[in-house]
Amino acid sequence: MTRLLAIEPLTRAAFSGFGDVIEMEGANHYPINQGFAERFHDLARIDTGTEDGETIISLFRGRPRPMPIEIGFVERHPLGSQAFYPLQDHDWLIVVAEEGLQTLRAFRASGRQGINYARNVWHYPLLVLGQESDFLIIDRKGPGNNLEEAQLPEAARLVP
Repeated sequence: MTRLLAIEPLTRAAFSGFGDVIEMEGANHYPINQGFAERFHDLARIDTGTEDGETIISLFRGRPRPMPIEIGFVERHPLGSQAFYPLQDHDWLIVVAEEGLQTLRAFRASGRQGINYARNVWHYPLLVLGQESDFLIIDRKGPGNNLEEAQLPEAARLVP
């Protein structure tokens, strides 16, 4: 049996238990560079130093998965946070699980919203909608096992 998982809009309040929403809307900001640029400041807490880890920047190119999307497993990174920021203005999806893996939540992000999964937050891999999309990723490299996967007790199907 598969349960249905409704998709919520991504907001800072709704996502706060899983990490940070990275967006300009509502962010602390101020002018820099003699007024020719605006800095949107302190948008996420990057946490990568566990067990001598280093912070790195990568690019991911995601492809849409066949619909309907079945969520049967999740992953987490016990040694560091992982931030995703889209490089195109295309909506995308985020699925997270609360500890115990019984409760899933799904969020629809705009192409102007990124997220930073806090260390140890269970989540489904990158989900893009409609077309191939590129993302800037800030996460950890270094010693230790920074990837755990778990099967869900019951699969879920995303409902638009």
